[in-house]
Amino acid sequence: MPKVNAWIVQHLKDNLIFLLAILVLFASRSTLADWYIVPTGSMQPTIVEGDRILVNKMAYRIELPFTDIGLIDIATPQRGDIVVFNSKAADTRLVKRVIGLPGDNIAMVDNQLVINGQVITYQTNEDANAISELLAEKSHAVQFIHREQVIDNFNTVTVPTDHYLVLGDNRNNSSDSRVIGFVPFSEIQGKAHRVLVSLDPENYYLPRTSRTLSPLI
Repeated sequence: MPKVNAWIVQHLKDNLIFLLAILVLFASRSTLADWYIVPTGSMQPTIVEGDRILVNKMAYRIELPFTDIGLIDIATPQRGDIVVFNSKAADTRLVKRVIGLPGDNIAMVDNQLVINGQVITYQTNEDANAISELLAEKSHAVQFIHREQVIDNFNTVTVPTDHYLVLGDNRNNSSDSRVIGFVPFSEIQGKAHRVLVSLDPENYYLPRTSRTLSPLI
């Protein structure tokens, strides 16, 4: 029996570095960065189905490893940020773009945003469904499907303290703040930075090499 115990102790010692490396890897993924598989097209054309996106989990706060408990707030989301959050209202993890900050007055008229009384500028691209939206002095693509829907319009709302109004870039096909309401800061897990790899579900999950490591704007 002593020989068996000695073997177990030696075996644990031999694998200690490996076990510690695994622990650090999972702790880092929990606290520093993570990746998220995008299952729907609600963020098209910016993010497409099958994208694996890199999420900076330290963009806004430092959390206790393996939990969602915030330890230190570092920054707050800015208009135009693409954020990943665990939505209690939707009972799932979502990725959307921040449109309204705390205290903002936001309205939408025929798919055109009005932020604090300023009508947002749009420019039609070569693709009739892809339009450039100028938000926070940065341009990004949004997608519209030309059919009248209830979510094309909403009256002016004021974003509450510590909450954000988020929308999908695929404006007519996204369950966002128009459906689930404002997003509390406490639910936001991090900021999406780039596509790590993209696998095409309509082509045997082959990689879309053109999207590999592409930045998210």
